[in-house]
Amino acid sequence: MKKKVNEYGALSASVLMLAAGLVMQSLGIGWFDGKTVKIIWFVTAYLPVALPVIKEAVEEMGEGNIFSEFTLMTIATAGAFLIGEYPEGVAVMLFYAVGEKFQDLAVDKAKHDIKALVDIRPDHASVIIDGIVTACKPEDTQIGDIIEVKAGERVPLDGVLLSEVALFNTSALTGESVPRSISKDGEVLAGMISSDSVVRISVTRLYDQSVLSRILQMVKEAADRKAPAELFIRRFAQRYTPVVIILAALTIVTPYIYSLLTPSFVYSFDEWFYRALIFLVISCPCALVVSIPLSYFGGIGLASRKGILFKGGNYMDAILNVGTVVFDKTGTLTTGIFGVTEVKAYDIDSRQLVAIIAAMERTSNHPVAKAIVSYNNDHNKPSEIFIADSVKDIPGYGIAGNVDGDNVLVGSLRLMDKYGVGYPEQLKKITETIVVCSRNSHLIGYVLLSDALKEDAVDAVKSLRKLKIRNIQILSGDKQALVDSVVDRLKVDKGYGDLLPEGKVEHIMTMKKGRDGNQDVSARRAIAFVGDGINDAPVLAMSDVGIAVGGAGSDVAVETADVVLQDTRPSKVAEAITIARHTRSNVIENVTLAIGVKIVVLILGVWGIATMWEAVFADVGVTVLAVFNALRLIRKS
Repeated sequence: MKKKVNEYGALSASVLMLAAGLVMQSLGIGWFDGKTVKIIWFVTAYLPVALPVIKEAVEEMGEGNIFSEFTLMTIATAGAFLIGEYPEGVAVMLFYAVGEKFQDLAVDKAKHDIKALVDIRPDHASVIIDGIVTACKPEDTQIGDIIEVKAGERVPLDGVLLSEVALFNTSALTGESVPRSISKDGEVLAGMISSDSVVRISVTRLYDQSVLSRILQMVKEAADRKAPAELFIRRFAQRYTPVVIILAALTIVTPYIYSLLTPSFVYSFDEWFYRALIFLVISCPCALVVSIPLSYFGGIGLASRKGILFKGGNYMDAILNVGTVVFDKTGTLTTGIFGVTEVKAYDIDSRQLVAIIAAMERTSNHPVAKAIVSYNNDHNKPSEIFIADSVKDIPGYGIAGNVDGDNVLVGSLRLMDKYGVGYPEQLKKITETIVVCSRNSHLIGYVLLSDALKEDAVDAVKSLRKLKIRNIQILSGDKQALVDSVVDRLKVDKGYGDLLPEGKVEHIMTMKKGRDGNQDVSARRAIAFVGDGINDAPVLAMSDVGIAVGGAGSDVAVETADVVLQDTRPSKVAEAITIARHTRSNVIENVTLAIGVKIVVLILGVWGIATMWEAVFADVGVTVLAVFNALRLIRKS
């Protein structure tokens, strides 16, 4: 923060000194007329904004990049001082510094709206030592130690379950929407959350070897594989700067050669050296380096107002090239919340069936049970509410109890098999979550539940199609049958289920390899992945453009992604692409304007028509126009 204050203080000092110097020079203030005083005054105004650029030029030269825009800025402004045009030298460098600050503002604004990376691994583990629960650091825990995890707490280390049975929320690791029931000796992974009970776990892997640690490491490695995007102005300057320097040299040398061939032509070194320096000053890309960041700043600001955070202008460029969008399913395209989709009753009213099941499930904290109870409360009258008693849990199967004196079973088809209750064979083919119910050993019906699609999921796919996105896919940790159902409902191209985080990364890598060797230009376009959980972080980093659903997303996913949607609407993906396209158009307009005006003034400068001040003011005029054009983008609704 202190560094930024100093930077803005230096910039403000240069602005004030330049303005004061120009006023005193124009008014002919006596003490200011001396050459030495002017040099000291304008050098003092120049150094605060010039030193960082000169430093960059030297560092670039040290790395073999002699013709950088920093070199051109340094030569041009030094030339202005050399010929006595001190205010112009300060002004050129000052405009460059302002452009850099606009770029910094754009990036900082995005960063301030992004959550910092948070490692979700707990900072302590409750270890059982001599029968006493002791808080220890997870990294100090050894293989074989027994740890205790309370309901709602996150498991700190991988291990095996010592309790008889427990329910775990595994969505952070696998993306599965249904909490997983794990029986004794079953594997429990760091990052899972104990849903409904206190459990004890025997540690099987050290802290830095857990599945969650490996996922976080994959995030780091995948991010390292991404080459940093070069700014347009840097790529442009690599070609522009050497050409300008050569042309400036030719401005001096060519007339001299001509004078040798044409005796009547009188060559004046001072005159042509002055024109060459004017040429260099006019050639300074300050209008470009201001207009380009301004456009991206405008685009980032517009996106931020609409709940879309780009972490930099380079990611706006990247999303423009997207030809494939891959969505995570749970929490991204679906709500992650279960709802009743169908009720089938046999020889009983469907409302009574739901009321009986709800009576049995009323005391359970399982998401499926809560969904059924909620559905019953919304659809049934108080007179149709039943009371269950003697309810007992049958781990891995369901529950048994009594309702109005009848023996009732509620649970999976395995529960029916266990108690010899018959049911139609076609029920085994149902892909959705099914809860069956029997009364006195006779099947009376079932309830189907599924993870509901988000309201705008269909619109999200349609909007991407309108933007000519040819390939839309779904990756998920859920069963393939559930993924296929979503694929059919959304009309996307392909869907892949049963994928762990490693599987998602492998899928994206395979897509990249196939793309790189494809002869179809459109098929070689960038791949964007949209996700929200920790399990999505590695593939977010691996993809060309990672888009995190920030409203419900994990901190790791948000930090890893290149673009963050602040709410949970997947339709924002298409909106992000649209804003990026508007921004690119604005950049092209500003670049065309800046280069076009420069070419005209450069020609005038070579022929001695344009003076140094005309060149500076021409550049300022272009900058002002670029500012207004960028403001038009910022104010776009």
